[in-house]
Amino acid sequence: MSPAPPPAPDEHRIAADRHEPPAGLDARHWRPAPLLRASALLHGGALLLTALRPHWWPWTLGAVIANQLQLTALGLWPRSSGLGSNWTRLPAAAAARGEVAITLDDGPDPEVTPRVLAILAEHRVRATFFCIGERALRHAACVRECVQAGHEIGNHSHRHEHSFSLLGPTRLRREIAHAQQALAQVSGTAPRFFRAPAGLRNPLLDPVLQRQGLQLTSWTRRGFDTVSSDAARVLARLCRNLRAGDILLLHDGHAARSPGGTPVVLEVLPRLIEAIAQRSLRPVTLREALQ
Repeated sequence: MSPAPPPAPDEHRIAADRHEPPAGLDARHWRPAPLLRASALLHGGALLLTALRPHWWPWTLGAVIANQLQLTALGLWPRSSGLGSNWTRLPAAAAARGEVAITLDDGPDPEVTPRVLAILAEHRVRATFFCIGERALRHAACVRECVQAGHEIGNHSHRHEHSFSLLGPTRLRREIAHAQQALAQVSGTAPRFFRAPAGLRNPLLDPVLQRQGLQLTSWTRRGFDTVSSDAARVLARLCRNLRAGDILLLHDGHAARSPGGTPVVLEVLPRLIEAIAQRSLRPVTLREALQ
């Protein structure tokens, strides 16, 4: 399949300007999650109480530290929604239609991604690829082939830094905005969904995503196919209690290799698609799930 030519620069800008946030997102104003509002009140109250009753400082400091530990723990739990909106399942309407979403992270990979696309094409299935901005620029043909085949491109940060969850607001904005720009430039459409590297984040991410009009998306279950070379175990993790509305995570980038040297995702994906069909479910992209 020959890749489609990249859109002209003006089209990149127009596509980004016409980008609409997912349902429930307002790209203009940040609406903090209830826990974040409560945390802000706790910090303010602790400061005021310490000023009025200085000898109470051990208790007020302890309360602030406990709150910070809670926020840190939620950031290290990829499926938590305490720090802001986070899709761990598809919307209820999509689940009622019997839909599930296959998502693939860390690409594009010039060796693996085209073979993943071939499997999806053979089974007439569409998926969502969460791409790293830098890799998308280096392997633009892979991204354009994904789009041409009807798949969706999501934002997986620009450099996929291991320290992503430790970044401050300025570097978070830069990392996400650069990826948005790169992916819109290559694919012709600005992503609507974001997945944090390894799913890890901090309380500063939610306002950045809302102002970019991006919906944070984690998963219902993942196969751990970057660390496990056993395709059967990866498949079992993904299929355990598989049901409508699930978001499933695999990797076309950084894929582990089977004992025979094959990227595990290539052995798992056809069998996963068959398991989905056996349960009378239908794979869709995240954007399709909104319809």
